[in-house]
Amino acid sequence: MPHPFAGLTWRNAANETVAGITLLAIAVPLNIGYAQIAGLPPTAGLYALVVPAIVYAFLVSSRQLVASPDAAAAALVASSIGGLAVAGSADYLTMAFAQAIISGVMFAIAAVFKLGFLANFLSKPILVGFVGGLAFDILISQIAKMLGVTIDSGGEFVDKVVGLVDGLPTINGWSVLIAASSVLVLVLGRRMARVVPWALVVLVLATVVVLATGLEQYGVAVLGPVDAGPPTVTWPVLDWVSWLALIPSAIALTLVTMAEGLLVARSYGEKRGYATRPNQDLLAFGAANVAAGATGGFAVGSSTSRTAAMDQAGSRTQLPTVVAAIGTLLLLVFGTALLEHIPSPAIGAIVGIAILPLLGFRDFRQLWTQDRFEFLIGATCFLTTLLIGAIPGIVVAFVLALINLAKRASAPAIDVLAADGEPGSSLLDPAPAGTPTVPGVVVIRMSAPLFFANGSVFSDAVKTAVTITPQVRHVVLDLEAVTDIDVTGAEAFDSLKRWLAARPVALAVSRPRPQTLDRMRTLGLITSETVYPTNRAAIIALSTPTQPE
Repeated sequence: MPHPFAGLTWRNAANETVAGITLLAIAVPLNIGYAQIAGLPPTAGLYALVVPAIVYAFLVSSRQLVASPDAAAAALVASSIGGLAVAGSADYLTMAFAQAIISGVMFAIAAVFKLGFLANFLSKPILVGFVGGLAFDILISQIAKMLGVTIDSGGEFVDKVVGLVDGLPTINGWSVLIAASSVLVLVLGRRMARVVPWALVVLVLATVVVLATGLEQYGVAVLGPVDAGPPTVTWPVLDWVSWLALIPSAIALTLVTMAEGLLVARSYGEKRGYATRPNQDLLAFGAANVAAGATGGFAVGSSTSRTAAMDQAGSRTQLPTVVAAIGTLLLLVFGTALLEHIPSPAIGAIVGIAILPLLGFRDFRQLWTQDRFEFLIGATCFLTTLLIGAIPGIVVAFVLALINLAKRASAPAIDVLAADGEPGSSLLDPAPAGTPTVPGVVVIRMSAPLFFANGSVFSDAVKTAVTITPQVRHVVLDLEAVTDIDVTGAEAFDSLKRWLAARPVALAVSRPRPQTLDRMRTLGLITSETVYPTNRAAIIALSTPTQPE
């Protein structure tokens, strides 16, 4: 079984520890910002870095994937719970804990029943559009923080934009100056030395400036008091109606984390030469989310940016996650007073810079050049998520993805390999020169499963080939590329079989896969068969002409 600490040795332990300190410096300011986005107290973001992170680190198969609340999870929490309770209230906080637990249970179920394949339904256009919509919604809130404008961060996107525009006359110059300086340090700093935790540098410098100059008196908002103390085990108490209302958003959280987390884990495993187990990783996410909900945190996902930062720092184990968890615990017990005067414009700048890559402009441009329909899927998901909500966004995207799948499946590659004894233009395996031809034979191949979306297309293609070819007496279907047949496809096949028999045209199949042949027998498509060995492949006759040749 893959072990998250398999690569840890005395030789690299020091480097792994330093990487953990770097992770702590990156995670603390981001998680405080994400907690604010979610409408939760800063401690909810910090608590998610302690017990959930340790539980995850010891259960996951990936040695490098970092689990933590991220921008998408924060926005989903805000958008889904915001309509059920008032942000900042006790009920809101309880629902956030319950949502994490439900998501954790779903991860565990997916692991037990090996449902990781469901993540494949979240195609790139869906992820790009969904995450981009959430990120743009978050960005509006962070811009308001950087300008010193007060808006309802838990409201709808349009309401946020209207609030931001209406609040422009109240812009605070000092807030703008702090935000602009923070952005400048973050952007230039990363170009000069990427290994430096510039987010922490910005927070420290901005806090020192605010304390030294008393800018709070001039309208600069600060984080405010942060409760001290370690996380404690609790359990959210809600009525069953509230639990049920949280299920759709928990499903969205689970699917998005599943898709992104498994993909990133696999890519780093392949890159660094170690094995990962998707179902074990799903179980680790499940345990981490249950732990988050039971210890005062909120939904835990996979952090691509922090995983990349740890990889660049040379980390190859989960030790940095444990180090960061211990450091966060010490901060919660002894150092929360240090967080009280952190200026909100600096937090807005840090979160804003962190989510810019999630907007997906480059991905949208690539989709536009590669496939316009898939671009439409991504754009629709983006706009639906932004203007209507996260859950409708992912539902609409799923529907569009299924339409796209059916659209592609309904037009399979159907080749006429030979007609009237002469090789056709699409013949993929032509007969050797000099091979005698057989008049009256049409050979057709379909390169796709035969199912409800293409059954009639396949039947019509065969009928057309028979109709336009003179004196057809035999149709041979090359089934090598047909991997499965469903009931609707079987009905189309049986109807075609009867149509051919009435002409009369004999029907045979060539090179069927054993499982396909068994499936055809189960579906009643083969009631009698005669096998004719040839120098290429056995041909199985399913019917003979109803009239003598």
